[in-house]
Amino acid sequence: MNRQQRLVATLRGEPVDRPAVCFYEINGFDQDPSDPDPYNIYSHPSWGPLVEMARERSDSIPRRSVAFRNAPPDPRDELTTVETRIDERGSRFRRTTIRAGRRTLTSLTRRDPDVDTVWTLEHLLKSEEDFEAWLDLPFPEFGGEPDVSGVLEAERMVGDAGIVMIDRSDPLCRVAPLFSMADYTVVALTRPDLMHRALEKVQTLRLPQTEAIAEALPGRVWRIVGPEYASPPYLPPRLFAEYVTRYDTPMVEAVQSRGGFARIHSHGRLRDVLDHIAATGCTGLDPVEPPHQGDVSLAYVRERYGGQMVLWGNIEASDLENLPAERFGEKVRTALDEGTRGQGRGFVLMPSACPYGRELSSRALRNYELMLELAEALS
Repeated sequence: MNRQQRLVATLRGEPVDRPAVCFYEINGFDQDPSDPDPYNIYSHPSWGPLVEMARERSDSIPRRSVAFRNAPPDPRDELTTVETRIDERGSRFRRTTIRAGRRTLTSLTRRDPDVDTVWTLEHLLKSEEDFEAWLDLPFPEFGGEPDVSGVLEAERMVGDAGIVMIDRSDPLCRVAPLFSMADYTVVALTRPDLMHRALEKVQTLRLPQTEAIAEALPGRVWRIVGPEYASPPYLPPRLFAEYVTRYDTPMVEAVQSRGGFARIHSHGRLRDVLDHIAATGCTGLDPVEPPHQGDVSLAYVRERYGGQMVLWGNIEASDLENLPAERFGEKVRTALDEGTRGQGRGFVLMPSACPYGRELSSRALRNYELMLELAEALS
């Protein structure tokens, strides 16, 4: 069974020769050590062995988003300016300014050369008044055709080494990050009217786009991102049902009615929202983080929801980077045991994230290798 066959069988709930092992972001194809971009952390020699290992041995799953050709112009573009500057240390700052009626909305981000992430230093929305001004902005209409060339090209690139996953944010993921977490949670708790106005506004574009992509690319696996913004301790479960289940269910249906597989991505505590996740009809869930990062074991989720969902996880990224091999191996063995125990749709061994510093430690490299060794020993 090659790696592509193993992943496809897992998605379908069919028998496999051994559990699949995905390194999540590190797929061996999208990381280019030769790229001279100063923000490319993978140019450091320490990443080379892991990139090769991911390409040659892991069940690789590159992620792709899908843009639209000939789409109507976004009317907000005329109201928006973006300024970029790079400081003496090489950090890149981007300030976005939007003229929203009588208000001026601004945000600021920073990207450092040695850290593969973007930090938001100033969020666009800072008050209910800002939120209402944003809601009154003109919004783009649905139109155009999905550009599937990137997905098809990635599938040719990966071949039988894996599959390509379509990445899609849900309405909550488009709204919540406009605020700081402190401001977002207050607004989400106290102004559900504004939240639903925003989510419905975003959904008028996200849902038809999702339907069009699923029609053009049937049968693929998708990752739907954003539900964790409504999980405890940020919001109570009843608001998860309102802000996630209500809006993600039509997205899941759009994907799966065309033969695809929708995987919900939600970090952190799951116990009190698992029923709401299952209610979307999704056929996958990641990363099912173990206690104490999460609040349920993989065995618990497998026993109660494994018949519906392929479970992806549940190796904590901090363990991957910090634990010595002996202790990390125990975590991997537990995940392999709990993820495959009893009856269930399927399991993919996977970390919850990946290191994002320029230099990869020898400890992390060895732990990645252990994931493969221990899963391969089950074949």
